[in-house]
Amino acid sequence: MKRISIVVPMYNEARHIGRTLDSALRAARLAELECELLVVDNGSSDDGPRLARERGARVLVHPGLAIGALRNRGAQAASGDCLAFLDADIEVPADWLCIWRQTRESDRADILALDCDTPAEAPWFARAWQRRSLSGRRRAALLREWLPTPNLCLERHWFEQVGGFDEVLRSGEDKDFGLRLGGAGARQLSLAQPLAWHWGYEGNWREWLGKELWRQGSHLQLLRSLGPSLRLLRFPLLCLGVLLLSLAAVLNLLGGHCALAAGLLLPGLLGALLLAARQAWKRRDGGLLLQLWPLHWIRLHLGGAALILSLLKRNARRPARG
Repeated sequence: MKRISIVVPMYNEARHIGRTLDSALRAARLAELECELLVVDNGSSDDGPRLARERGARVLVHPGLAIGALRNRGAQAASGDCLAFLDADIEVPADWLCIWRQTRESDRADILALDCDTPAEAPWFARAWQRRSLSGRRRAALLREWLPTPNLCLERHWFEQVGGFDEVLRSGEDKDFGLRLGGAGARQLSLAQPLAWHWGYEGNWREWLGKELWRQGSHLQLLRSLGPSLRLLRFPLLCLGVLLLSLAAVLNLLGGHCALAAGLLLPGLLGALLLAARQAWKRRDGGLLLQLWPLHWIRLHLGGAALILSLLKRNARRPARG
């Protein structure tokens, strides 16, 4: 490992890009790696590009592209034998690239990502939603089927072997990329410690709802990209079922059938509880369970709505943040 190219897609992230690039440069110095910063801008109207250039980043301007295409443009322009994909609102720990270097030297894995947490000042729903993805205190390292891309490290040949990111997918491109890497034999390691910090958290309910609806809009595209799969179908079908049952419950409630309405709501509430319990169990945190339960219930309905919009070829608008 001689040179690492850090690719950062960006859209109106002046609030965070300085912190992100400073942390990446600090990590490269500590790991004694030659570092190349490539910020791929999606048409920002704020000071993000200027702030990136002030930190020595090469800024590539590609407005109107999907997130996967932005990452691909950065990788195509990169010269490093290793690639790191870093979101513009992520602060990585100082030993991020030291860990990556040690991972490759020990042949422990081929792909690396650190868990991300949200700062304490974030609203409770943003903190709880981020914490649901943490590995938990007892699982410091875990090989996974795929890894999210907020701070993903890999050798360049793996990127080229699978053909990079799918440029058609509006969301879910990280899952598609990771599943294809896994199919090619790449070992993908997730570390619970040290943590990266996600500063682009949802500041209000409107942001959270909009971002989650957007995220849930990729299920049909993933099926077209990866082929029919029960694993990919089960969650969107669950969402659709919960949404239809809730609509039926509302109609019965309006018709005065309260007991039937409650019975129709029960499967969705139980499904949300099971999803929340599975994630809270890793943290041994009953409080997190109570926070995640209503959030998962809302998410199931958003997923159903997103599936219907996809079938009608009406995609949810991409949120400004994320």
